[in-house]
Amino acid sequence: MKKFSLLAITLLLAFSVNAQDVKFAPLDASPVDIAYFPNKAVKFKKTDNPSPSVKVIYARPSVKGREIFGKLIPFGEVWRVGANENTEIKFYKPVTINGVAVAAGTYSLFAIPEKDKWTIIINKELDLWGGYAYDESKDVVKITVPVKPVSAVIEALSIAFTSKGDVTNLVIGWDKTTVEVPITIK
Repeated sequence: MKKFSLLAITLLLAFSVNAQDVKFAPLDASPVDIAYFPNKAVKFKKTDNPSPSVKVIYARPSVKGREIFGKLIPFGEVWRVGANENTEIKFYKPVTINGVAVAAGTYSLFAIPEKDKWTIIINKELDLWGGYAYDESKDVVKITVPVKPVSAVIEALSIAFTSKGDVTNLVIGWDKTTVEVPITIK
């Protein structure tokens, strides 16, 4: 019995020493965030259905005094709508975007920014790093939306949703630029 207790104590000490030796990564400069529709932060009544219809997982780079669109994010090139891994959008229900039916599921979200408009792309390919391996043949839908300039700088890339009637707008904002992607949730 004493041998068993001594062995158990020795193993516990060995595991605790090893746990302290783990080198954890520092905080990412572009932290990951999630945007939901409907917004899970909203207080719901018990009779409401707070189940999400759409979820976007993305990394949030900051302006940090840099020129963003046209410089850091070149015009006319595919962008991952964020930093690090490509942004993913999950539809919990079928949706329609620009007249195209999109099945429930998880997709990549890309954009091709221009000065006055963006092409928004929903793509089947997942688990990519950035837009480097983007494959146009896997596009589910493309929509061109106008740029809406804002006067105050949006320091960190932000994604949110607005809703009016049957249409939910996916709103992307960063620096002095916003775009809205209309989505009809079935």
